Amino acid sequence: MKFSWNCPFCGHSAVVHDGEQGTISNFQHVFNHGNKYKHQVIDGQIIVCPNDKCREYTLVVSTSDCSLSYGDPTQRVQRETWPLIPESETKVFPSYIPKAILADYREACLIRDKSPRASATLSRRCLQGMIRNFWGVTKKRLVDEIDGIKDKVDGDTWDAIDAVRQIGNVGAHMEADIDVIVDVEPTEAQLLIELIKTLLTEWYVARHNRQERMAAVKSAAVAKKDLKIGNASQPTAGVAKPTLIAK
Repeated sequence: MKFSWNCPFCGHSAVVHDGEQGTISNFQHVFNHGNKYKHQVIDGQIIVCPNDKCREYTLVVSTSDCSLSYGDPTQRVQRETWPLIPESETKVFPSYIPKAILADYREACLIRDKSPRASATLSRRCLQGMIRNFWGVTKKRLVDEIDGIKDKVDGDTWDAIDAVRQIGNVGAHMEADIDVIVDVEPTEAQLLIELIKTLLTEWYVARHNRQERMAAVKSAAVAKKDLKIGNASQPTAGVAKPTLIAK
């Protein structure tokens, strides 16, 4: 087994494999015990990130209907899959991003499939938190806050941000006719999550990386200046110091 893989913790891309010195471990358990689904198999997979600076691991478990051939499961039909570590397809962002924003983002990912409308509402809330924290724009309504950053972001980004508001409103506000239910599809909820991930990266991560680069340049300049001053204070090689003669 060999395939391309991206670590959800550090973003490292690698080809992982289960051979000698590999980074993949698989396990399975077959049971029946008279359950109503007949033969079942539980499969698990662990992948360890090969990046020496990370070395985190992921764990995914799934259940399947199966047939048995000499005690081994065949003809699997998958029933459920659970990502356990991390708990969802959530990109892990740095801790310098506000905790409340990251909490909303993670929860939106966790409930994407179980409750797409609630996930969309959390993406909407996450977006509002970013606008207030990153851009310092706080108004009574989200639509007004989005208008407040229209001249700060490009047109495509602004249109996408407003789309998050509109889809998120489906879960955030009751329809005038309470018998009318407007659903949000899991694919739509995922699109909102992808936009939140993009904004977290382009706003917070890009700003932090820029600050680090600028700080590195300043630090290098200070080090050069100190070196220059240190060299200037040293006596020039081969030049004798003047000797004072007492009279």
